This record gives sequence, structure tokens and C-alpha cells, in this order.
Amino acid sequence: MKKKHPQSLMMSFGHRPNAHNGAIKCPIYQSSTFVFPSAEIGKRQFELAYGLDESRENDESLFIYSRLNNPTLEVCEKRLALWDKAEDCALFSSGMAAITTAFFSFLKPGDLLLHSHTLYGGTSHFIAEILPKLGVKTLSFSPNESKEQILHRLAKSGEEANLKMIYAETPCNPTLELVDISMLRDLADESISSQEIIVAIDNTNLGPVWQEPLSHGADLVLYSATKYIAGHSDVVAGACLGKASLMQTIRTMRTFLGNMTDPNTAWLVSRSLETLKVRMDQQAKNAQKVAEYLQDHPLVEKLYFPGLLRPADGEQYEILKRQCLSGGAMISFDIKGGENEAFEFLNGLKLIKLAVSLGSTESLAEHPASMTHAGVPKEERQAHGITDKMIRLSIGLEHYEDIINDVKLGFSNIRNVEKEELEFAYDVFSIEM
Repeated sequence: MKKKHPQSLMMSFGHRPNAHNGAIKCPIYQSSTFVFPSAEIGKRQFELAYGLDESRENDESLFIYSRLNNPTLEVCEKRLALWDKAEDCALFSSGMAAITTAFFSFLKPGDLLLHSHTLYGGTSHFIAEILPKLGVKTLSFSPNESKEQILHRLAKSGEEANLKMIYAETPCNPTLELVDISMLRDLADESISSQEIIVAIDNTNLGPVWQEPLSHGADLVLYSATKYIAGHSDVVAGACLGKASLMQTIRTMRTFLGNMTDPNTAWLVSRSLETLKVRMDQQAKNAQKVAEYLQDHPLVEKLYFPGLLRPADGEQYEILKRQCLSGGAMISFDIKGGENEAFEFLNGLKLIKLAVSLGSTESLAEHPASMTHAGVPKEERQAHGITDKMIRLSIGLEHYEDIINDVKLGFSNIRNVEKEELEFAYDVFSIEM
């Protein structure tokens, strides 16, 4: 039988209605603990859960306690694993919980973490401020650096033998530069590190529909499942997926940190997985239209959007074609002027909501330098292109014409604009809210 597509399995995979009174949807198991058939079976379950013994062929995996496992949580994890073709998946209480658990699971004092320099603000802060206090060394690289350049800097640092993990976010947030995942795999394999090197990719900005990091050599893929995966701005969750051997370590750490997601959130994420592809495909179509409108706009100094990359853009275009299935639904642009003009634009929006986060059904706009990346030192922000003139848009499911018209409203709210620019930019209209 031909293998079914993930979107066809999201409604039923991992759930047997006949075992749940015929319920077509998986129930929410709002239970903290589960009954064992016997004391002997209870003992065996804990031997397996705590890694005190290896699994045997006749072992049956039962539910113990919702900090370790839960039926609703397990169904959601199985379904999400299908999208990334992963051997296993673990859900967390937030994206940061997933990321920090991965760091805690594999990094120890003296290890080196090599990471892309432009990251989500929370991740950037943890790497810069928390990991060094734990004795973990860090070194950043630019998405535009070649494998040879990075290896040279590794050798120059004197820490290459201690390299344990390579971590990247691609596209980068909020500059949307692409990082070559297969290059990072090659880099890990060619490094002289004395340890097995784990390649971990934050795939939040393209999601499992538009990019499959595991297929390009990553060992772990991480998500803020709050974003596209959940997609409705009503839950906070995270996920880590990858090889079964690595995920066992992740799961063990999650058990003792206690940062798994709850059954109700897992149920909501499962609900959202049913519409994941149709939502993301429409958001990508909308984003392409909005980006094309912004591309030659006289008030846009620079546009950041992978979907408009062309052969002349060199390696970034090649990575897009080799690695990505879409340009995504995130757009950043530098507005002419600075913070004042950026704020006037944002304050003029009506349909698009001024809020952080991304990937949800509604379109959102934010100012990275003063919001999501406020904790990144100013010098570092500016060096990576996150300036006061940058605006980030997350394109939602509204009709693209209405989104574009709202962008026009934002531009029309800027006071220091030449008359001829106004004539080009605005088709003044009203929105009933």
C-alpha cells in the first residue's frame, strides 16, 4: 500500500476510537497518575522509565505518571514526528523549555557550543548569559561563512577538540538569512573534536511543512510549537524531535526537569496539526503577495524575505532551492528613517496586530530591536542588521489584499514622507473593525 501523506494521518494516527468508546477524537487524559495491573508490572515500568534496564521484546509500555508520559501527549508526539520523519518526539511547555533541555542534555562544563549568530532573543540570551556560567564555551558563526572559514576559526579558537554541539536557527530571526544544514553536518563530520557532535536546528520559522532539517543531516530539530504548529495564539508549547537514542536522553532530562506540556495543551496542538499544511500553504501565498508589494516600495530601504531570492543572490538562493520547500510567511524590512518612522508605521496598523510571536492565523507586526531582541546588546544587534529601522511581519490567513491595504495604512501614518512617495504608496481606504 502506498504510504499516506502526513496531512492525511493527522486526524487519526495514534488513536483507536474503539478503545475510547468510539470517540473520533483522542480524549484529554486529565489524569496525573495511572493504575498498574500488578506490583511486578509497576516495578518493570519504572526500570524502563529510569533506564535501569534495557527494553526487551515482550515489554509493554504502560502509562505511569503524567510527568513521564500521558496518552494525550503521546498521540500528539507521534503525529508531529510524522512531519519531520523523526524516530521520536518530545513535547515541552515552551520552545525555550525544549531548547534549554537539549542544551542541558548534551553540554557539560568544558564543552564548546558552535552557533549561528542571529537567533531568537531568548535563545541568544541563554547562550550568552547562562551557558558560560555553567562552564560551557560558545562560538558564533555567520550564515554567510563557508565551512572552511568556520573550521579555520574553530582551529584558531583552540577549542575544536571540545566541540559538542552545532546549533543554528534557519531562517535566522529576524533577518531571515538561511543557514546550510548539510554544510553543518559536513562540518561536524570533519571536525577533529574528540566527541560525537550533535547538529541541532531550530526550525520554528519555516516549520515542518516547509523545511525538514533531519533530511539534511541534523540530529535534532526544535520548535516553538506555539508558532505555526499550534498556530492560533492560544497555547504555549515546544518540541524536540530526532534520533531515538538522542531523544531518550532528552526524555530522561525532561522527566527530571518536569517541563513537559500538559494534556490539555497537547490536545490543542493535536487539533492544530490537522490544519497545519492548509494554514501554512495559505500563509506562504499571502506572504509572497505582501513581499512583492514591499519589494520596490519607496519607503522600504531593504527587504528580507527568502521567497524573493534569485540566482543573483548566490549561495542564499542555492540553499533555498536545496533545503526549503517555501519562502515562508515571515517578512522583515528596513523602513526609511529610524525608530520614529518604524513606530509610526506600527501605530498606524489596524488589521495587523502589534504583538510579538509569529506563525498564527492572524497577521502580526513587531519592532525586533526594542521587543523580541531587546535583550541582545545594541552593538551585537546592529552588527547583525537588527537596527531601529527594522520591522518584522508575520503574515496570517486574512485576504492578502486586506493585509496589503493595512500595510498602506501603516505607511500613511508616517509624517516625514515626500508627497510623491505618498502618491505611489497609498490607496486610502477604511476598515471596519
